[in-house]
Amino acid sequence: MSATSGNSKKKVTNKTNTFEGAMSRLENIVVEMEEGNLNLEEMIKRFEEGQALITFCTKKLNEVEKRVEKLVKKGDKVEAVPLDEDSEDAVEEDEEELF
Repeated sequence: MSATSGNSKKKVTNKTNTFEGAMSRLENIVVEMEEGNLNLEEMIKRFEEGQALITFCTKKLNEVEKRVEKLVKKGDKVEAVPLDEDSEDAVEEDEEELF
């Protein structure tokens, strides 16, 4: 069974080296599993592949979260701050600027 796990992981990285590709493949796996036409062995393979895709996507999201910054105007200067810092205040400021 470990041989199929290794093959499954190779298949995942070869076909889905982007977040979007991994999400697309994950959606396809969900559809295949929900249809109920897979035998037990194929269902387990899809589950393992899905787990690997989830791990990949989570890692990518964590990497992006670390890099994403939002520009916030404070007085006469513009500063880069982490996205989650003051996010509610920034939303309120944006809404005020619209009106």
